[in-house]
Amino acid sequence: MNDDELLAGVRDAFNALDPVPDGVLAAARASIAWRAPGATLAELSRDRGGRAAAAGVRGTAGRVLTFTCPGGEVEIEVAEHGPDRELTGRIVPSAAALVQVRHPDLPPGGITARAETAGLFCVPRVPAGLVSLVFRLDDGTSIVTSWIRL
Repeated sequence: MNDDELLAGVRDAFNALDPVPDGVLAAARASIAWRAPGATLAELSRDRGGRAAAAGVRGTAGRVLTFTCPGGEVEIEVAEHGPDRELTGRIVPSAAALVQVRHPDLPPGGITARAETAGLFCVPRVPAGLVSLVFRLDDGTSIVTSWIRL
């Protein structure tokens, strides 16, 4: 028996006795589609949660997230609109970019919007849940945020 035959036997035993759940396999396949090779990771550095509004003002203050990476940051304000969220923000330093929202319930292309030259962007109707944003800057570089629950 060679190594390939041994590994095939072990794989068959695990598939028969303790198969991987379909949801786990789907998540693993989706994670491959979500890769952003060469992108700079912007990690969450500040999360100012929504607070009650001042007296006489309707609603609540939005949640403000700051993601930091070498050479810049991304600031995002999250506003709740029923089951969806609206993301408004800016890229610092300013840069035009394609903004892509990644979410487990969305197809690999996600929801996209455009950040103008000043770095400002708005993405309406983002489902609540776990999200990550990818910024494909016009200069060919990319920034990807860590995953955060909205």
